[in-house]
Amino acid sequence: MKNRILNILQESITVKRRCIENNLDNIVKAADLLSSRLADGHKLLIFGNGGSAADAQHLAAEFVNRFQIERPPLAALALTTDTSVLTSIANDYHFEKIFSKQIEALGKPGDIAWGISTSGNSANVVNAAETAREKDMTVIAMTGRAGRLADCADIVFTVDADKTARIQETHICLGHILCELVERSLYPKQSKG
Repeated sequence: MKNRILNILQESITVKRRCIENNLDNIVKAADLLSSRLADGHKLLIFGNGGSAADAQHLAAEFVNRFQIERPPLAALALTTDTSVLTSIANDYHFEKIFSKQIEALGKPGDIAWGISTSGNSANVVNAAETAREKDMTVIAMTGRAGRLADCADIVFTVDADKTARIQETHICLGHILCELVERSLYPKQSKG
């Protein structure tokens, strides 16, 4: 069991390191984009299914509340949290529209849609990204090996891995890196170290 634990840890570290090293330019680009849009009063709408829904909520909380420093709240919303909205859309239309209808209602030009899908092919996430592009929003995508989501995103973070757990662990690591970079960019006086 101890060897298995260490193998899982090493596998996770390897996947994260490879992804982050291969995406350094995209990470800087996304951090700059998030910082400038949030500073200009735009908002961030984050969405995904299952574990990716939990990641969307987790990241939205980091932006709205705080990540590592005391600072004013930043406008971010997880589109995964309102069960009345989600179930009414799924019931009256289709599950594939649960995020795109919210993008239609809440998204404005200049806002950022952040879609998370380990397969990159979740129909509701892809539909939301396409809707966001139609509304002149910028789309950030976090995927596994790309999928259809990558085709409708402005910035794509792919994770070269087959195991969903390793992809999700890498997504939250990337999300935390972006949170820290945005805080440091927008609030340099509060950021130390």
